[in-house]
Amino acid sequence: MANRHLGWAMALAMCPICSEDEDIELVRVLDDGRRLVRHRCGQEWEHGEPRAERKRPSYSFDDLRARFPKPEDVEPGRMERANRLKAQFLATRPGPDPTVAAYWAKYQNIFSADGLWTCDPQLLKDFANSDVGAHPGNQSMFNSAWNTMGEAAAADSTRRTIEYLLHGPASVPLEDRLEHLLSGAKPFAMTGFKEALLTKVLCVVQPDRFLPILKYTTAADGKREIARKVYGLELPAPESVNWTRGRLVLWSNDVLHALVGDGLADREHASAFLWWAKDRPTEL
Repeated sequence: MANRHLGWAMALAMCPICSEDEDIELVRVLDDGRRLVRHRCGQEWEHGEPRAERKRPSYSFDDLRARFPKPEDVEPGRMERANRLKAQFLATRPGPDPTVAAYWAKYQNIFSADGLWTCDPQLLKDFANSDVGAHPGNQSMFNSAWNTMGEAAAADSTRRTIEYLLHGPASVPLEDRLEHLLSGAKPFAMTGFKEALLTKVLCVVQPDRFLPILKYTTAADGKREIARKVYGLELPAPESVNWTRGRLVLWSNDVLHALVGDGLADREHASAFLWWAKDRPTEL
């Protein structure tokens, strides 16, 4: 019987050497769906057509925004616990750090369309290394690039980076302008002026929106980790299909901003609460 080891699905298998279709056996199924087969003469060959590769779904900007986890996805019990923690926090930390507002106001002027190109370059370098209101971490890469490039070139690159982020084309959403700078798509982007510093700039210019939690994900205290520990909300992994880091950074901020709610003096105060709350015992 022809192809007795393979059945009807292999009825068209024929040895390319002997031109016979009897006594053909399956050796194994290949990763792409084709079959490696062998004739009684010992000849082996690949039979069939490769399986069509399954295309990953592609979503528009608005579709992705709608699919992003929302405050209402938090379980009521976790929300009640977070509110109890907030009350405990406010009993001991009722107000914000008074130095932050003045610092933010200073750099709001510096980052304005006019101030950005007329400010002392040292103010830009100082901003990258300051912990007032937000902690950008070690900025050795930025500092090394600044020193290697020289003050004039480094300041120009830093200005162009901030300008694109804040004052770039209105047709490009802020999320995507941020992604362009994070991914290296813009050749003028300043070396080392990445997620922490770009987010810090946003905190300065939109202090009512942006929490000074400067990383989307870290080992313990990024936005993703805080959402999980405080609210039990699982945000997308950075490597997830269709998401970009720029969108994750902004959309996670907006979710945490909504979840933390009222009662805290400002976003710096709200961030202090979230960092404190993430380490509280889960049974509270």
